[in-house]
Amino acid sequence: MADQNHELRKAGLKVTLPRVKILQILENAQGEHHLSAEDVYKTLLDAGEDVGLATVYRVLTQFEAAGLVVRHNFDGGHAVFEISQEEHHDHMVCLESGEIVEFFDEVIERRQQEIAEEHGYELVDHDLVLYVRPRGSNATRLDGPPRK
Repeated sequence: MADQNHELRKAGLKVTLPRVKILQILENAQGEHHLSAEDVYKTLLDAGEDVGLATVYRVLTQFEAAGLVVRHNFDGGHAVFEISQEEHHDHMVCLESGEIVEFFDEVIERRQQEIAEEHGYELVDHDLVLYVRPRGSNATRLDGPPRK
């Protein structure tokens, strides 16, 4: 718990029990790095913690503003959160299962930089999300027909 207290203080946030608990849940999300507010809330309930859903949303928003977490709004889904990481990565979202896969590819990163430069720009930041489905599947986008 000392690690979470230090992280909260470093981010300029007061150490409260709900903040510590929510930060622990996000940091300990084994194999599931992207959690919704509802996922966090359910984990708190399962652990017998008395923290309301509104508090979870408020704390996650505070964490985002402080740079502790990153919010993603993938198509067809609600917001999910992950602990901020120093290393950049991109995402694949499975249209059938909703599974989110993180990946990094040097060729893609280099090509994005080159494309920006070719158009006279400096690449400052980017988010790359690939919407995928298992081979042979008939799934479409979660929010409607496939894009053209």
